[in-house]
Amino acid sequence: MKFEQAGNGYIAKNDKGDKVAEITYSPAGEKFVIADHTYVSKELEGQGIAGKILDHLVAEMDKQGKKIMPLCPYVVRKFEKEPEKYDFINYNKHK
Repeated sequence: MKFEQAGNGYIAKNDKGDKVAEITYSPAGEKFVIADHTYVSKELEGQGIAGKILDHLVAEMDKQGKKIMPLCPYVVRKFEKEPEKYDFINYNKHK
């Protein structure tokens, strides 16, 4: 699945051009962003799309040298369940 930047976030669209997944963040200074919302359409639930779009956000923020403060409940859970994968970018671990 291909993700494209849309404002302060990333989205995925289906073949019809409808948004089917989204993750958004709020800039919070030069060193970090706040991941505040994740959405996956009903038709794609259970296919790991939320994890893929989160990993896309992680990769993009890592390229920019920024950490991510999890606020969205999904991102909070992922960061807690997979610290080996996300601690390096978790702002709460590097204040």
